[in-house]
Amino acid sequence: MTKADIVLGIQWGDEGKGRVVDALAGEYDVVARFGGGDNAGHTLVVGDRKLALRIVPSGVLQERPELFIGGGTVVSLAGLAAELEMLEGIGVDVSRVKVSDRAHVVFAYHAAIDRANEAARGDAALGTTGRGIGPAYTDKAARSGVPFGQLRRPEIVAEKIRARLAAGTDSAGMPPAEEVVAETLDLLPRVMPHVVDGVGYLHGALESGKRVLIEGAQGSLLDVGYGTYPYVTSSHTIAGGACTGLGIGPAAIGRVIGVAKAYCTRVGAGPFPSELSDETGARLRERGAEFGTVTGRPRRCGWFDGVAARYAVRINGLSSAVITKLDVLSGLPRVAVVTGYSLGGLAVGFEAAAEPGLAVQLAWYDGWDDDLSGTRSIGALPPAARAYVAALEAAMGVPVDSVSVGPERAALAVP
Repeated sequence: MTKADIVLGIQWGDEGKGRVVDALAGEYDVVARFGGGDNAGHTLVVGDRKLALRIVPSGVLQERPELFIGGGTVVSLAGLAAELEMLEGIGVDVSRVKVSDRAHVVFAYHAAIDRANEAARGDAALGTTGRGIGPAYTDKAARSGVPFGQLRRPEIVAEKIRARLAAGTDSAGMPPAEEVVAETLDLLPRVMPHVVDGVGYLHGALESGKRVLIEGAQGSLLDVGYGTYPYVTSSHTIAGGACTGLGIGPAAIGRVIGVAKAYCTRVGAGPFPSELSDETGARLRERGAEFGTVTGRPRRCGWFDGVAARYAVRINGLSSAVITKLDVLSGLPRVAVVTGYSLGGLAVGFEAAAEPGLAVQLAWYDGWDDDLSGTRSIGALPPAARAYVAALEAAMGVPVDSVSVGPERAALAVP
């Protein structure tokens, strides 16, 4: 039985996991997504082609792997159907896309509840995408959700939708029950050919010696249990979530590869100790095109946070890391890494990230002006850039496998 490898983000999301998965996917037979919903946008750049994905795994532009949406995900039928249609339109064989029968459906009423909940929070809004991901996970935990396997019995699903909306009280602006039922029934012929026995499918792949690459969504610091709660997503985004989200045991996991930007970003509200609310932060946003793939929202930008990164390394059990967007830092006179937090003059760890009055300690490094886009070896980077990569490696405590020096698939520098 082969072991599955994991690629996941170790910051607040948007680390470039999709481009890393895309680069690796040609070596694997299956790319499997284990959590989240279509609130997770991955952007791929291959030659002149740029593709934004929301739910289908990022191995889609490689011809070899099948693409598996696991049982820990929550999936909009309309969103999935639209993405399949888009992929067909660019020549992708979408018969490779499989959806676990244990994934749960996101309905239009989940999105209505999500938007109403955010509006009710006012100034304390969490910054959700409004796509219904949290309410869908709430229904799953409350045992009133609809798994994809149940869609094989439309009459039962119709009654569950009617009962859920009859219970009402969640928000105004809920769609009519019969409208949701009709839309669901209309989408079933498009979606159901992709639904499989998820546990049987993935274990069959591993037991037959196929190579499986597991793709994370969002980032480790947005994990519902171990992130900056309550400013988190609604699922487990860390390596342990891959086991529960796909129905495999920890002994089935091989390498765990963490992806981190050479700086940090965050979308929405919540603590962000290294945030730069100045010209440097604005420059990182502009140079790095830091706007959400799904929402288009501008991302908050800051220096690489070594305290947060080391915390993420621990909770994921990382084997190694990939650094992305090193090229964005070119042209800065100096760059920094957060090396410690303090509160009231005392050293504290990541658990204090949300505390008022938190101070960060920075280590400064010389910048570089060179264009890095043609570099394919870490050893060939300018000395200042090499020193900075070494500092990130030391901060994380795991080896760096590669460094991206541009958005295109081939723009990777390796040891």
